[in-house]
Amino acid sequence: MLRLDYQILRTDISGMPLEWISYQEAVRLYYLEEVAYACGRLLYRIRGGINAKTGRRSIIELNSIIATQGSVQASMKSHAAYVPPLNNKALFRRDDNFCLYCGQRFPDSQLSRDHVTPLSRGGQDTWNNVVAACKPCNSYKGNRRPEECGLQLLAVPFTPTHAEYVFLQGRRILADQMEFLRAHFPRRSPLRERLRGLLADARGSGDAA
Repeated sequence: MLRLDYQILRTDISGMPLEWISYQEAVRLYYLEEVAYACGRLLYRIRGGINAKTGRRSIIELNSIIATQGSVQASMKSHAAYVPPLNNKALFRRDDNFCLYCGQRFPDSQLSRDHVTPLSRGGQDTWNNVVAACKPCNSYKGNRRPEECGLQLLAVPFTPTHAEYVFLQGRRILADQMEFLRAHFPRRSPLRERLRGLLADARGSGDAA
């Protein structure tokens, strides 16, 4: 069994990744009989109360991945036109915490959201126009496009699919959860190769990344 801070990956009944939930939320879904099936490794064995008639204690076993009954929300998230909400945590993780101008890696606290085409010059606050940038590079770039100040983008910004966004929002992701998510990434996803490396690291150092 693992520590209780590992998250469970919730999917819809077709296996489309939806979100990360706590073990408490997973127990609630089991209680409401909304769990269709489970896969992945056994994470927790939760013991409940004792039945007054039988004298037996209830037990719920929670796997790392559970599928729940479908919903309109799930259908919308799987649609090709769905765009995940933009936030700095997911943006920095999309860019692997590298400044896409100087190429150095930084903690979240030393990164900022840079608009490749500045907002004041017609740029938009969208995934395809933002990159992680260290604060010195962002300050140097200022109100200019990269080519106007001798900077070059080290990677092309992209809009993640919902499955990719779920990965970007995760913490302490287990190897079986990573494999499951990777299977839902687009074939040319920039995150596929990164996840391959994380899977190798997870298998060799304790099964989480």
